[in-house]
Amino acid sequence: MDENDIGRICISRAGRDKGRSFAIVADGGDGYAMIADGTMRKLAKPKRKKLKHLHMTGGRLEQIGDKLRAGQKVFDAEIWSALNNAESKGE
Repeated sequence: MDENDIGRICISRAGRDKGRSFAIVADGGDGYAMIADGTMRKLAKPKRKKLKHLHMTGGRLEQIGDKLRAGQKVFDAEIWSALNNAESKGE
């Protein structure tokens, strides 16, 4: 995973959150990503999940990714709203 993956939309393939949409909010280390959805998993406590348990969609949350990379404040409501908008558009 690299810096450009921050802000990508992914879907969980395994675990109790299987089938839920998330945004990658940080690099979790060797083969992991830190994910959040703004409701169940908030930015204050993102989920560390293996990349092989995530399905990367083609969608991106550009504004969220840019803010996270710049170190700016991002609110959970922004992530939640952006994910809902992306889901309604079919990304």
